[in-house]
Amino acid sequence: MVVGMFMSVLDTSIVNVAIPTMQGQFGASPDQISWVATAYTLCLGVVVPTSAWLGERLGLRRMYLMSLLGFSLFSALCGTATSLNMMIIFRILQAVPGGVIPVTCLTILYKLVPPQRIGVAMGMYGLGIVFAPGIGPALGGYLVEYVDWRLIFYINVPVGIIGAIAAIFVLPKFAGAKGRKFDLPGFVCIATAAFSLLLAVSEGQQWGWTGYRVLILLALSVNMFALFAVIELSVAEPLLDIRALRYWPFTNSLLLIAVLSTGMFAVLYYVPQFLQNGQGITPMNTGLVILPQAAVMVLIMPLAGRLYDRFGARWPAMIGVLISLVGSYMMIDISADTSRPEMIIWTVIRSAGLALAFMPIMTVGLSALPPSIVTSGSAISQIAQRVSNALGVAALGALATAQQAQLYSDRSSLLTSTGPNVLPAVSDMQQQGQGGILPMWQQLQTEIMAQTYSNIFLVTTVGMVIALILTFFLKGGRPAAGQEREIVEM
Repeated sequence: MVVGMFMSVLDTSIVNVAIPTMQGQFGASPDQISWVATAYTLCLGVVVPTSAWLGERLGLRRMYLMSLLGFSLFSALCGTATSLNMMIIFRILQAVPGGVIPVTCLTILYKLVPPQRIGVAMGMYGLGIVFAPGIGPALGGYLVEYVDWRLIFYINVPVGIIGAIAAIFVLPKFAGAKGRKFDLPGFVCIATAAFSLLLAVSEGQQWGWTGYRVLILLALSVNMFALFAVIELSVAEPLLDIRALRYWPFTNSLLLIAVLSTGMFAVLYYVPQFLQNGQGITPMNTGLVILPQAAVMVLIMPLAGRLYDRFGARWPAMIGVLISLVGSYMMIDISADTSRPEMIIWTVIRSAGLALAFMPIMTVGLSALPPSIVTSGSAISQIAQRVSNALGVAALGALATAQQAQLYSDRSSLLTSTGPNVLPAVSDMQQQGQGGILPMWQQLQTEIMAQTYSNIFLVTTVGMVIALILTFFLKGGRPAAGQEREIVEM
């Protein structure tokens, strides 16, 4: 399960590093090349809701094998792409098994592991979720800078094959419902809602957040989500059993995971941008700055699972969120003079807290559901994570753009070379020609970027405060042992 989850999550972070290189090789504009990531995200929004039904229809073990091999195949095709259109098509195909893998993995885990050991199992399973985004930039930076960007796709092939071979010999067959009817109206509604929402937040910056296209997509998404809820509550065999949301521990865990994962991906997105664009650090060295936080997560995640089995979710989650809150608050001090060691310390503290809190929160939420709707709960959890990440990054991106525009407007007046308020240093630089003022302009850009990202990390810190409050509502105490779930051996 760790192999499949690691490969699925790694692809998301490692591809971002190669986007600039692909843009140059394919001769694409920034707007065009963004569809390499956007197409993948949109397809995930359509595929994930069907994962629960497919797992029951085809069998979880068979579905997992097909997904691993399919992901490996389409990854190889992505590596052979010779044009932007080919890459986008192959990325869409790659997203089909990529969306099924996380839901299938999580469902198998809950059917395979007895409740009294679920914490340890989720701690190991979580390695794929948190380690992959951390190692992705370093590995991707090395491959892009020193080898070939196409290897970021080819690397999935041996990993997927090894995982599939292991699954054939290790995973048992699971009992499940084979004849459930496919809820076509529900699928159309949830697919349309997710696709519209993800497209709106992906293109909102380009199209304008108040433009008619974005507003129409957002309105369509809200209405389709509402219609989906009506349909799922009225049909005998729903695509996703949204009655899972009636269980407060599960709903609370969704809210917490949305806040935590949004903050985690914000750091993974904006810190590399600041290091590369603001401080001129190479992709490889940027990845090395990000790597220590991934190593810390690998060490703490299994411990978090053991703590859950012994003490329940509340205390590990509260302590972890508090530690992450401290790290987030420290990152508000980011500036043009921030050193790499400082950045490493800040991100390590923040990530240590996330590693301690993340899996206990997810585990206690899914453990609160009856076994019959765990599959739907896994799919709902994945949808919530994908949508919240997209919304979070889009909202923070809009904030960054607005902040930068305002700061440029406020400070550009200081660079004027005429008038009574002209600075002597600016006047001297202007006398050296058009390039004379370039160093001051570059310094201004870096300072504005740092201040903008400082405000972004302030927002994530506020989010961690909200998360800390929500942890008080988590269930405390050692989880009940319960009975082992039914498994049919091979």
